[in-house]
Amino acid sequence: MSTTILLVDDDVELCQMFELTLTNLGFEVDLAHNGIDGLKKAYSLQPDVILLDVMMPDMDGWDTCKRFKEMCDVPVIMLTAVDSQESVIKGLDLGADDYIVKTVTTEELAARIRTVLRRASRSNVATRKQKPIITQDNLIIDFDKHEVTVDGVRVDLSPTEFKLLSVLARHKGRVLPHDFLLTQVWGPEYIGEIDYLRLYISYLRRKLENDPSSPGLIYNEWGVGYRFG
Repeated sequence: MSTTILLVDDDVELCQMFELTLTNLGFEVDLAHNGIDGLKKAYSLQPDVILLDVMMPDMDGWDTCKRFKEMCDVPVIMLTAVDSQESVIKGLDLGADDYIVKTVTTEELAARIRTVLRRASRSNVATRKQKPIITQDNLIIDFDKHEVTVDGVRVDLSPTEFKLLSVLARHKGRVLPHDFLLTQVWGPEYIGEIDYLRLYISYLRRKLENDPSSPGLIYNEWGVGYRFG
């Protein structure tokens, strides 16, 4: 069974080029040229993965990505000419599973698609095998509801923050190396990008810890990684 890709981009010629080359590599490709049509097609088509541009009229890629993540669990890959670090972080924070600049070759794009799909498949299997609820002191993580509470009060986490917390919590008490966390949350192509990890650890501490400067939930094992609990 072939993989179905939904490509959402207002550049018609580029869409046609990617459609042709990805089809030749064995993928099924459907197109949408704005965020609204992309959302409609995602609902009806149920694709395996979504490729999403950022700079689009009316509803840009940021808002479209957020809406995709609210309506389904389909992996989203930002495919854009916007290559600043701030944009990469923003895309991942909104729940994008990868962020690719449009200078990418079709072969690399296909490889990244396959990597994201493998990671999503492993994540789905692991989720079914894991306990639905994990508690630590005043923190409760409910995986079925995708909900985190501290002292009974719900804490809003971005998709990336929730994914990072989930990996840490499901390996409670174990020191998880930097590269392991980067691979599990962002993918193997982000190995070595420790600044991403530090940034999101700081986000989680600010939202979950009583005193982020003296953490009691997420511990830093210097030079190695992080430990939950």
